[in-house]
Amino acid sequence: MNKRTMLKSLTGWLAATVLPAAAVAAPPFPLKKTAAEWRKIVPTAAYAVLFEHGTERSGSSPLNAEKRPGTFVCAACNQPLFDAAHKYESGTGWPSFWQPLAGALGTSTDFKLIYPRTEYHCARCGGHQGHVFNDGPPPTGKRYCNNGVALAFVPRGETLPALRS
Repeated sequence: MNKRTMLKSLTGWLAATVLPAAAVAAPPFPLKKTAAEWRKIVPTAAYAVLFEHGTERSGSSPLNAEKRPGTFVCAACNQPLFDAAHKYESGTGWPSFWQPLAGALGTSTDFKLIYPRTEYHCARCGGHQGHVFNDGPPPTGKRYCNNGVALAFVPRGETLPALRS
């Protein structure tokens, strides 16, 4: 058995046997759509990250270099998630923020790498955005490391898109 197979097997066993159900259960999200409905709305790469918990390649998102004032919204449901004033260059290759907008995110525990990580989602549709770490700048000390493909950017002065229903 190779290392990758062993890791997948151990991770599956942990999720099924050792972890409490609350650690792996998804919280309820107000906007519910089927996989087929989401696939019609979002591009394939965004769907893979948002609803299959994928990760885009580091350095691949043009949003990592976005410096204008504005709002970052969920690429699935258009919920505002981050103010551009809270974005910073983390050196990771992914858009990073030190603070989300109030009530915009929900969290769960991710054990995909065996050790627990805090994964965060859009609080409205449940779309996977990224992970939060405790190595960010003041004042919060948090780094919300986001997949760029899971976001859309709306420059200040432009109208935010309507929330999808």
